[in-house]
Amino acid sequence: MSYTKIDREILTRHPGNPVLTAEDFQKQLGIRMRAVYNSSAIKVAEGKYVMLCRTNQLNHMTLLWGADSTDGLNWKLRPEPFTMPDTETWHRYASTVYYDPRITYIDGEFLVLIACQNTSFSRIALFRSKDLETLEYVNYINAPDNRNMVIFPEKSADGRYMRLERPNLGSAGGKGNVWFSYSPDLIHWGDSYESLAMTDVWNYGISGLGPSTVPYRTPDGWLILFHAIMNNCTTREYSVGAALLDLEKPWIVRHVTKHPILFPEAPYEMQGLVEHVCFPCAKIVEPDNTVKLYYGGADTVQCVATGKLEDILFACKNW
Repeated sequence: MSYTKIDREILTRHPGNPVLTAEDFQKQLGIRMRAVYNSSAIKVAEGKYVMLCRTNQLNHMTLLWGADSTDGLNWKLRPEPFTMPDTETWHRYASTVYYDPRITYIDGEFLVLIACQNTSFSRIALFRSKDLETLEYVNYINAPDNRNMVIFPEKSADGRYMRLERPNLGSAGGKGNVWFSYSPDLIHWGDSYESLAMTDVWNYGISGLGPSTVPYRTPDGWLILFHAIMNNCTTREYSVGAALLDLEKPWIVRHVTKHPILFPEAPYEMQGLVEHVCFPCAKIVEPDNTVKLYYGGADTVQCVATGKLEDILFACKNW
């Protein structure tokens, strides 16, 4: 039997967790909400931080809400949610919910991907923004059924955009493996390769996985953090894994953690609208190589965990 000596904590929960809750909407804005979670954050100019929050109203319908911070830990909610498109196409494919934003900064602008769900399937909508104060709707950029898409923060050597995504397969219970694709213009995608498979992390991800954070370039490869799902007798557990992708051929996994680097333990992760969930949506690597991981707890609250980049890379190579 193989044995891995787990001798360090890779990620440590912020002592102020959860950093954003439905109660904060009541305290800051006098508005009742049910939950805020699975929110994406990015560090912008002058050391400021912006979070795009997935917010559940009392009837569980979603709003995308902005929040701002000077330290990435304490958040001030904006007065109103983002205005979403009012087009026939938007309403057709986002008829039930839109959720789980991802933010990439590339070519002097922010690209925001949002998963949109109707009664049958999911598609990914692309928005652009210069400042994350407003969002310009571009279009849906995939055929159904697809979720968990992230765009790389750099183009390939031949000038193409790159992305990771998780097609949903009926044969995999509506889940699937992570795929890599290229695009010349962000709209037309192809030259695709299967990358990370559920069987690569079967001990904690055999029931599903998906790319969750924008890839980050390191000398050892593109670092990604992903969510992994494991069914057990009574529920499902969502935990966080890490992998390093080849710098030249980013669909090739060079290293992947065989153990999760964060899994549900805290009360706000174990109990909520969906129990046993740590769901990552963004990471920020600070100048001192501290990593802030933004993740949802139990589909109810927004949380942060911190760690050192070197420890995450160590886990990829040794766990």
